[in-house]
Amino acid sequence: MFEFLLHVIIMTGIYGLIALALNIQAGWTGLLNFGHIAFVGIGAYAIGIGMMWDIPLLLSILVGLAIAALLALAIGMLGRKLAADYWGIATLAVAEIIRMIVFNEDELTGGAQGISHIVIHGFNDTAGSSYTFFIITAVLLCITALLCRQVYMSKFGRALRLIREEPQLAMCLGYHVLSIKCQALVLSSMISAVAGMILALYMNYVSPDYLLSSETFVIWSMVIIGGIGRVSGVLLGSLIIELLYNFIPFAKDIFNISADTSGAIRLGLIGFILLLCLLKKSDGLIPEQVREIR
Repeated sequence: MFEFLLHVIIMTGIYGLIALALNIQAGWTGLLNFGHIAFVGIGAYAIGIGMMWDIPLLLSILVGLAIAALLALAIGMLGRKLAADYWGIATLAVAEIIRMIVFNEDELTGGAQGISHIVIHGFNDTAGSSYTFFIITAVLLCITALLCRQVYMSKFGRALRLIREEPQLAMCLGYHVLSIKCQALVLSSMISAVAGMILALYMNYVSPDYLLSSETFVIWSMVIIGGIGRVSGVLLGSLIIELLYNFIPFAKDIFNISADTSGAIRLGLIGFILLLCLLKKSDGLIPEQVREIR
């Protein structure tokens, strides 16, 4: 039981990082990124491909971060031509294109089978490695949460929120809206890529399933249920969804239902909680505290 709880905590920390990264885009900047999971997949595959081709770990990490940042810039530049809603659809298309490339490139990415045996000697190949991942995830989550808090209170954070609320006013005040949005995307992409790297190392495996659009739905649910724009709210939402996500396997064994059915129930319950939250508490369980000018 203790090992299971430790697993839930680690997964909550990893998905908490991903949700915090999405909150920078959606919560603070107002960007509807429906392909956010692509950055996670890039980080995970950077580690997986690096292990498969015997590339030094540090180089794999740097390359993964660089690719994620370049993709974020490319996606951000689409905002020059597309309105916000069309941009959101375009991000979903970009993530799906990346997933199909990963799915079909057998020699590079392992194709549909993915890449297994992602092992670093003395790090994630021992019985006690879960404790190592717990410490690493907890430290990174704390650092990221504090960083997000500092960014939120900084001049850059105020600029992001101004762009979210009044983009035309931000332009009139001299802010380069596209540049600021791209900076937010790059910061978010690098946090997500790091989370993807930890996920690949923790699971010892990476596959195209990491890039499914349903994963983005789960992350959006964490942000909305907890409280979009609020760091503590996003972390609470991550905990709630991960507890639900990991409780279903117990129900599967108790009620003797198939794995496919349990997966559908899992997404259905998340959707139900999301809908209930939107109807009863649309700002989330811990809503953002927005100052009003009177």
